[in-house]
Amino acid sequence: MKILVTGGAGFIGSHVVDIYIQAGHQVVVVDNLSTGRLSNLNPKAKLYQLDIRDPQLREVFEAEQPQIVNHHAAQIDVRRSVREPDFDADVNIIGSIKLAKLAIEFNVRKFINISSGGAVYGEPVYMPCDEEHPIQPVCPYGASKYAFETYLQLFKITDNLNFTILRYANVYGPRQDPLGEAGVVAIFTGKMLKDQPVTINGTGEQLRDFVFVSDCAKANLIALDQGDGRVYNLGVGKGTTINQIFDELKTITGYSRKANYGPAKPGETFKIYLNAQRAKEELGWEPQYTLKEGLEKTVRFFQSSGG
Repeated sequence: MKILVTGGAGFIGSHVVDIYIQAGHQVVVVDNLSTGRLSNLNPKAKLYQLDIRDPQLREVFEAEQPQIVNHHAAQIDVRRSVREPDFDADVNIIGSIKLAKLAIEFNVRKFINISSGGAVYGEPVYMPCDEEHPIQPVCPYGASKYAFETYLQLFKITDNLNFTILRYANVYGPRQDPLGEAGVVAIFTGKMLKDQPVTINGTGEQLRDFVFVSDCAKANLIALDQGDGRVYNLGVGKGTTINQIFDELKTITGYSRKANYGPAKPGETFKIYLNAQRAKEELGWEPQYTLKEGLEKTVRFFQSSGG
C-alpha cells in the first residue's frame, strides 16, 4: 500500500515510517521539519517539506494518491499550548481538519490519527485510565487533540471516513529531541551524557506511563488492517515517577550528580497511567520492552550519535 505519514521525519513518526517500509509498504512523508530532522528520515521514503496547513498539500494527494493517511504531525508542546492556544488549535484542529478533508476527497481507505492519552483525560478520576474515562484536559494541547478526535467521529458519519485513533502515553526512545521541552527521558539522557546539571520540574513525584517508541510503531502497523472506528490507549499500564526515571538513567549512564529541582510547569497532569487492555484484546498489541530495556536502548542511541 501507499501510505502518507505526516510528521514522518519526527521522533515517533520516523519509527512508524521505518516499520511500514520494513513491511513492504510505499511511504510518502509530509513534514515541515520544524521539529523533524532529515537524519531521522528513512531513505526509501519520499519527502514533501510542507506544513499540513499549506494549500500545496492538495498537490501531494493528487500526485501520490495515498491509500492510508497516518497523522503524526502536531504541535506537541504542552507549555507552548498554554502560552499560545490559538497556534495550538490552528495546527492540531484546523490543520488536521484540512488533512481529513483531503483524505475524504481523495478516497483514502483509512485515516490513522495519533492522539494523547497523557493529555486528553486530565487529572484522572481513576487509574489506570481506560478509553471510557471522562475527557477533562487541563491544557489546550489535550483539548485540541480531543477536538479533532470528535471531528473524525463526525467525518465517519457524514463522509464515511474510516479511522483508528491511537492515544499514546509518554513515548520515549531513540531520536527523541534532548533539546526540546517535551521528552524527559531524552532531556535527562542528553544532559547526563555531557555531565551537565539536570533539573526536575516540581517534586519529581509526577507519575507517567512510559512506553517505548518501537512498541507504538508496531501498533501503527497493526492499525492498517484492524481497529476500524475505534480508539485505543497505548501504554504499559503502570506509573513511573520522574524521580525514578532520573535514578534509572543515572545508573545506566554513570552520572554522579544529584538532581536540581525547579518550579512545576503549568498545564501538566500530575499523575496518570493508562489501561491498554482494549488494544491487547482487539489488536493483539501489548508492550514488548520493559522500562529498563527501553532506557538502555535510548542511552545507547544517544551515545552512538554523540548525544
